[in-house]
Amino acid sequence: MDGLLLFIILVYLVLHIPAFILLIVGSVKRKKNPETAKKLFIAAGIYFLIGAGICGTIMTR
Repeated sequence: MDGLLLFIILVYLVLHIPAFILLIVGSVKRKKNPETAKKLFIAAGIYFLIGAGICGTIMTR
């Protein structure tokens, strides 16, 4: 069962790489261009919410 949990966590992290990249880029741009950083943070948050909903739906089937 531990292998299955590890697999689920790995898949979750791989599928959320774009959101992590958006967070990193937003953090880097926060000082120079706060408006762009705010948009990147919002996009990352939306990506996390939608991705978590899709992953949760797939895992409950």
